[in-house]
Amino acid sequence: MRTLFRILFLSAFPFLLCGCGIYSFSGTSLQPDIKTIMVANLENRAMQINPTLAANLTQELQDKYRRLTKLEMVYDEADLEVSGYITGYEITPTAVTADEVASRNRLTITVRIIYKNNKYPEDGFPSGRSFAAYQDYDSTLSIDSVQDALCQQIIETLVEDIFNATVAEWR
Repeated sequence: MRTLFRILFLSAFPFLLCGCGIYSFSGTSLQPDIKTIMVANLENRAMQINPTLAANLTQELQDKYRRLTKLEMVYDEADLEVSGYITGYEITPTAVTADEVASRNRLTITVRIIYKNNKYPEDGFPSGRSFAAYQDYDSTLSIDSVQDALCQQIIETLVEDIFNATVAEWR
């Protein structure tokens, strides 16, 4: 009888946690009264501009919140507000050969994200926080030939980091 009780309790425990708003299997830890989110269009303020980067990053962020939370996406006042801008888009050499020639280059993208939690202001970072991600590539390749693939990988990393720092509270 005790074994049956333990099995029932252990199988129901995850659902109890989700129902109480304490934990969700998407990794979010939102209060139950948080219902809406606004993800503003990110600006590109970097010295070097990739024309599609801001739009792609904004779209991926919005998609992530739609997929992994129950939050309603709104375009004005919301319980949670995510905004920001791209501050850096840089290509730097990372590996140099004996001939002092770069054999690998690194594309680094940096963004400044402002996160406001209008219901629980202590949970936000309204003055902003920087996030950066990079991908290395062979210097024999032109940036034009690898830029789209590199940017997509970098965007995935940035979106994951921003999501975790906001609604998953992995700071």
